[in-house]
Amino acid sequence: MSEVTEVKVNSRKVAEAEIETPVADMTSSPAGPPKTPKSPFGSRFMSTPLASPMKKAIVSMQGYLEEVGHFTKLDPQDAWLPITESRNGNAYYSAFHTLSSGIGVQALLLPLSFTALGWAWGIICLSVAFVWQLYTLWLLIQLHESQSGMRYSRYLRLSMAAFGEKLGKLLALFPIMYLSGGTCVTLIMIWRPLTIVEWYLVFTGTAIVIAQLPNLNSIAGVSLIGAITAVTYCTLIWVLSVTRERPIGVSYDHPALPLRVKSDVAASVFSTLNALGITVFAFRGHNLVLEIQGTMPSSIKSPSRLPMWKGVKFAYLIIAMCLYPLAIGSYWAYGNLIPSNGGMLYALNKFHGYDTSKFALGFTSLLVVVNSLSSFQIYAMPVFDNLEFRYTSCMNKPCPWLLRTGFRILFGCFACFIAVALPFLPSLAGLIGGVAVPITLAYPCFMWILIKKPPKHIAIFNWVLGSLGIVLSILIVTGAIWNIVTIGIQVHFFKPQ
Repeated sequence: MSEVTEVKVNSRKVAEAEIETPVADMTSSPAGPPKTPKSPFGSRFMSTPLASPMKKAIVSMQGYLEEVGHFTKLDPQDAWLPITESRNGNAYYSAFHTLSSGIGVQALLLPLSFTALGWAWGIICLSVAFVWQLYTLWLLIQLHESQSGMRYSRYLRLSMAAFGEKLGKLLALFPIMYLSGGTCVTLIMIWRPLTIVEWYLVFTGTAIVIAQLPNLNSIAGVSLIGAITAVTYCTLIWVLSVTRERPIGVSYDHPALPLRVKSDVAASVFSTLNALGITVFAFRGHNLVLEIQGTMPSSIKSPSRLPMWKGVKFAYLIIAMCLYPLAIGSYWAYGNLIPSNGGMLYALNKFHGYDTSKFALGFTSLLVVVNSLSSFQIYAMPVFDNLEFRYTSCMNKPCPWLLRTGFRILFGCFACFIAVALPFLPSLAGLIGGVAVPITLAYPCFMWILIKKPPKHIAIFNWVLGSLGIVLSILIVTGAIWNIVTIGIQVHFFKPQ
């Protein structure tokens, strides 16, 4: 009987070891998962005919564990929240969501950065920002699954795990909520041929209806539509711009600065900082990458980081194919004539409204609207998730569908109210957006050091990169404040223009 007891204990240890082994350890060996040492007494017993039924049961259980191989610690509350209640995502969903969140109306301002940086520095800064944010994106994907078995399906949770609960909230909560809520408010402000208030109501009402889709996986089709429309209108804009005759007076010599500060050295410096801010803001979506990865299943043989990174690589290949021609081609077409208040969509209508068909211009504008509606859904999802997290934490039960609907209607109405009450908010995007730069460029580097404890040379590299991200954030905020003080903004409440 003692031998039978020992075999049971050993088999239980084998099962527990396979469940709790971190994914990094399980995938490090080219021969597959490491084998747990077997007891010599158990081996002799397992070879006897008497133990055949027990052996079959244990082998069957081991095969199941190797096949399923869930190493993560599942939180029951995750099954109640819109980001993680469905975990059947895949690489295609990852690509759709990443494209929809990664390309948006902020890309239409990218050629404006070239007016301050010029050809060479504009291309260099765009390339550096692209590689930098792609590296930090990879860091976040790797950090999604921890050595302890915890999945960090929200940026805020990862920040709290790395920096501590209080400091993590202090550093990440406001930038994340601003990137989510602020983006939704800005998307409402995409003006079209209605009265402004009528347009706000139409857009918000449509967004609220679409927002009733229950979770992040359920809006994969919406993200696909958003991705297709974004790629299409970016391509249309730069193709139409470079194939039409260039406007008279196109120049690449001097930044487009107000006349009263054009000779000021400080103006040139802060204009450059503003251009860097535009370049960095063109790459958004880092506050959503962990949430997107949280919709995927994960096992020892197929950790979620593999399909996530596969989808992200494809998405960013498409993003590069859109942003580079848009920035370079549009700057070639318009130079310093690019208007600072409307970006490329306004420039296309201003300079080529007479020699381009109304259908092409209208279709481009329609694509921007559809993309904005799609982007609204994915950026609003963290807000919906946070609201339901508060309810489920207090009540210890899933959020009723009626209350879930109410949360989403409330958020849509609140975003519309902010758009109407603070129509000058886009003028402060550089200031508030500079606060959000560390989410993309700095925090992932610091979190990698604190959680992964990498070798010294890798740690130094990440410290330098993260510190540069913090410095860049401070400089962008400083430049935005200078622009507000010297150039000024039109502050008008409840008077959208």
